[in-house]
Amino acid sequence: MTRKTVLIVDDEPAIRDMLKVALEIADFNCIEAKNAYEAQVAVTDHKPDLVLLDWMMPEVSGIELLRRWRQHEETANLPVIMLTAKAEEDNAIRGLDTGADDYISKPFSPRELASRIRALVRRTQPESSEDLIRMGDLSIDPVSRRAAIKDQIVSLGPTEYRLLEFFMKHPDRAFTREQLLNKVWGPNVYIDERTIDVHIRRLRKALSIDGYENSIQTVRGFGYRFSQEALVKSPD
Repeated sequence: MTRKTVLIVDDEPAIRDMLKVALEIADFNCIEAKNAYEAQVAVTDHKPDLVLLDWMMPEVSGIELLRRWRQHEETANLPVIMLTAKAEEDNAIRGLDTGADDYISKPFSPRELASRIRALVRRTQPESSEDLIRMGDLSIDPVSRRAAIKDQIVSLGPTEYRLLEFFMKHPDRAFTREQLLNKVWGPNVYIDERTIDVHIRRLRKALSIDGYENSIQTVRGFGYRFSQEALVKSPD
């Protein structure tokens, strides 16, 4: 199996060195950047499989760099884990809302970080060839990992794609947040269940074409479901 490449973006050399050693032991290739400029060059030249991005950096912060990446087609779906000393919930939610796929607060266990990287890479890699999945005018292609509504490409991050794919393979069934975490993120990924709510909001926003956001329904006091009936009722 080809070793995956991780870009480490942090302005502190000691942290970059620690992360590089830990991840190379875990069988990842590592490249480094100390600021946003170097990170952009590395992404363009090396096309890493995943980025570890420090929140606090001089001049251009990690959160601002992430915002810029999500606005460009070439980097819109780049898997990103935020590294932050900000453990408060509102900062974690802000990172997810900006487009991070996961976050981990300093100090952290290198083994836990390696596990999170593996889990994120697994769920963002193309799967074996499968047929197009279509419901109404909404379709997803498991080979290209793209979604479309009436042949209009829907811009989805890797986590939102996985969430939509899972919903479309299990329509009209309600799932708790814990079940979604286990099925979409994996049983060994330890993140707050409220992370689900952030990704649901992002998925609904991405599907807001001709009312298709209504297909993702909240089941009060329980969780979420994907409704085929809502697709049928979506306006033409």
